[in-house]
Amino acid sequence: MTFKEKIYIHYTQMVQDRIDVFRDMITNLTEDSKNDAKGSAGDKHETALSMMHIEQEKLTNKLKEAIAQIAVLDKIDPLKTTENIILGSLVKANGIYLYVSVALPKIAIDGINVIALSPQSPLGNHLMGNKAGFQFEINKTHYTIQSVE
Repeated sequence: MTFKEKIYIHYTQMVQDRIDVFRDMITNLTEDSKNDAKGSAGDKHETALSMMHIEQEKLTNKLKEAIAQIAVLDKIDPLKTTENIILGSLVKANGIYLYVSVALPKIAIDGINVIALSPQSPLGNHLMGNKAGFQFEINKTHYTIQSVE
């Protein structure tokens, strides 16, 4: 398995795990609100239900975001390599590995740090369509693309 495939699998699993956790939390909140509705009455009950509903909305929004992230990751073929940077490219610039996909936390694969970034981010936007050797500057930091996979 290539380094790029390991990165793809790790990020896909990370997002899928988040989806599963959010779904479980939403299910638990729904169950709690049903159980709470059976034995309570009054202002405290209404406040508790309202708080549960707000929390459920927050979790639903986080779930939607994670589902959108997995949809982007599903479009990526981890075996595809191109000369120009596209969605799914693994880029080495200034000694840093950048995975052009969706904005996700930094990970370490085989002891090497990798940062996932969105093509819409300022750095991702400068990378898209370019190839090894391209140089640019963002926020007074000079970048040189060393390699593209």
